[in-house]
Amino acid sequence: MMTERLLLLDTASLYFRAYFGSPEMLAPDGTNVNAVRGLLGYISQLVDQYRPTHLACCWDDDWRPQWRVDLIPTYKAHRVVEEVPDAPVAEGSGERSDRRYVEEVPDPLELQVPVIRDVLAAFGIAVVGAPGYEADDVIGTLATGAGMPVDVVTGDRDLFQLVDDAASVRVLYVGKGVGRHERVDESWVLEKYGVRADQYADFATLRGDASDGLPGVKGVGEKTAASMLQKYGDLAGIVAAVDDRASDLGPGPRAKIREAAGYLAVAPTVVAVARDIDLPRDHLALPRTPADPEALAALVERWSLSSPVERLTGVLASSSAG
Repeated sequence: MMTERLLLLDTASLYFRAYFGSPEMLAPDGTNVNAVRGLLGYISQLVDQYRPTHLACCWDDDWRPQWRVDLIPTYKAHRVVEEVPDAPVAEGSGERSDRRYVEEVPDPLELQVPVIRDVLAAFGIAVVGAPGYEADDVIGTLATGAGMPVDVVTGDRDLFQLVDDAASVRVLYVGKGVGRHERVDESWVLEKYGVRADQYADFATLRGDASDGLPGVKGVGEKTAASMLQKYGDLAGIVAAVDDRASDLGPGPRAKIREAAGYLAVAPTVVAVARDIDLPRDHLALPRTPADPEALAALVERWSLSSPVERLTGVLASSSAG
């Protein structure tokens, strides 16, 4: 009997990487399908290497949740484009515009996302999202209390907060490429950043992250953040030290933390991934054979996917055999 193992994919992180890191590959109609082919190749490689019994392609149903923006308006703001409604609303009419803000995605990639969904569905590979939440939150929820070892595949350092040796949760970090991914456990985080994995969310809050529009505490970089966490344990301990005249927190860091009080009151909620979304878990078993072979065959023909589909089909069959 195979040992159960859950593989959680930060899907957008992977298909963006495939799109920007792979040469253009054209379907018969001229559509670029490099992200589709690349993602299937990544899944084949990871399933072949780690032999999971369960797999979820975690999805951004809401890549920039309003509840996070309400707390920190700059959250992912630099990656936003405004989508204008078909029928503009006259200024001063009192009517609300239906404008919404969407993630800026290159057109050739945007065209591939529905194809990715179709191919995953034809294989029977679970795609899991949740209204009002990002893929990170879905990953955090599925990784928590999974009852089996969990590997999280991502290029997002924020998910280091999920690393937990006792619960057998690690991150396969693809920052250097899927083929050169790093296995992130508690000792890796400690050696790299000087903080424990369970301190990483507070570390990221203090340091900030320009790629997510999180300003951090002005004047506090990684070394200072790590030093304060080593001494005071967590963000609450640091804030308490600021208010304690007897603490040995230096005047410079004390002033910086005090000046950032408003940010620090809300940022931990933004940085922490959700772990308690109501999500089904009974459909995550890795398929042994494609769920809809006819649909898959039609997709292969339309989008010129024979090579990556054949490879993944073979890997799934051999993986299920142990």
